[in-house]
Amino acid sequence: MVTKVVLVLVFFGIMLGVGWYSRRHATDVNGFVLGGRNVGPWLTSFAYGTSYFSAVIFVGYAGQFGWRFGLASTWIGLGNAFLGSLLAWVVLGRRTRLMTQHFMSATMPEFFGHRFDSKALKLGASVIVFIFLIPYTASLYNGLSRLFGMAFHIDYVWCIVIMALLTGVYVIAGGYMATAINDFIQGIIMLGGIIAVICAVLKINGGFLNSVSELASVSDAAASTQPGVFASFFGPDPVGLLAVIILTSLGTWGLPQMVGKFYAIRDEHAIEKGTVISTLFAVVVAGGCYFLGGFGRLFGDKVNVATEGYDAVIPAMLSELSPLLIAIVVILVLSASMSTLSSLVLTSSSTLTLDFLRGTVVKDMDEKKQLICIRVLTGVFILISVILAIVQYQNSVTFIAQLMGVSWGALAGAFLAPFLYGLYWKRVTTAGAWASFIFGTGIMVLNMLFRSAFPPILQSPINCGAFAMLAGFLLVPVVSIFTRPPKRELVDRAFACYEEKVMVPAKHSLAE
Repeated sequence: MVTKVVLVLVFFGIMLGVGWYSRRHATDVNGFVLGGRNVGPWLTSFAYGTSYFSAVIFVGYAGQFGWRFGLASTWIGLGNAFLGSLLAWVVLGRRTRLMTQHFMSATMPEFFGHRFDSKALKLGASVIVFIFLIPYTASLYNGLSRLFGMAFHIDYVWCIVIMALLTGVYVIAGGYMATAINDFIQGIIMLGGIIAVICAVLKINGGFLNSVSELASVSDAAASTQPGVFASFFGPDPVGLLAVIILTSLGTWGLPQMVGKFYAIRDEHAIEKGTVISTLFAVVVAGGCYFLGGFGRLFGDKVNVATEGYDAVIPAMLSELSPLLIAIVVILVLSASMSTLSSLVLTSSSTLTLDFLRGTVVKDMDEKKQLICIRVLTGVFILISVILAIVQYQNSVTFIAQLMGVSWGALAGAFLAPFLYGLYWKRVTTAGAWASFIFGTGIMVLNMLFRSAFPPILQSPINCGAFAMLAGFLLVPVVSIFTRPPKRELVDRAFACYEEKVMVPAKHSLAE
């Protein structure tokens, strides 16, 4: 117990110290929200990765999908690495950085407002962000509570309060730079922790080969009658596996807290290096989490999924580890949760302030008022998430993965297609963007309220979210083609940033 307490207190001290150090970078809105657009590749790539992978992934998704798909769930982690990280950086990184700086936009709704010259679109996007980031934020606490309860035997409510207070202090003090530096530290902990935990868990079952052999002997007639299916290449449900890969990989392309990382990166060199770092980080962390979860059924005697839920699978796997390893796991999940929480509340507070309150509710909001408002709302959002998390726990509202699936599906279903088309296609229209907003959020709300009325394949919020994203890629161009094209001068002004002439060293470009 002494080891666990000391390690956690040291971790808390470092996080608070970083918040205090970073306060000098948060003296204006640009510095508080974007770090002055001067963040290097290591901080940006780790901020991207740690915002991507939280306790929702480690406890909720790894437990649920590892149980459902077996070792094939590792494909989800690899999809996150190569689709959600590598391809996202290649396709979105440069163009997002260029166009958002060209518009001087600090948030995704602000980008939509400038790109389509529509204040209504900006307000609509800000409302969607506010509504659907809250349940995602609340879902972060659940996995943490189970591990804290296992390690320290303290009440869930205290777990929530401690984590929320700590995150609130360093975000409010240091803004984006504090979250980026802490994300880097937390990312290193996540890398080392996941490797150590995988080795320890496999050792319990006699090593990797013996663990795979035992997993191949596990059978579940409800999942599949095929022998050895949980140790097979694609698992018992390849279609369901593909839907999860699409939602958790392509979904990041439309999440404002993820895309916002590209707004702040320093330069071309940082984007190139960040692409590699982010991908490798995702291979280890996401691939490792889902690989670990794939062995969950070997611990079926320690957990009853029917009564305890999938969220209990990973804690059951870790319950036999040494006190030192359990302390590492607790800090790992703390790191994953706090990094994502800080990113979400910063995104929510800045969006509501800059895109909804400024110029709409409060006509005259100077720089100082904006900064105060963002800080106050950061605290408010953390408080709301705490209340929702406690209500969820006391009333057994839903599983982690369900909350996250609804949020990801609505946000990515609404934003992914119009954001991507907005960066690359001049013909996309405001009507096309609205169609994606309405369809993406509408279908997820309907799925949440009337799930039984949907076709069986779409009753899962995971599958429905994946469908919403893919449908947006068809819906946006179809509506855009049949609606009035945007004004030529608006489009030319938006895409002028890509044609601007710059001077580069000969080592980066052959001189003619």
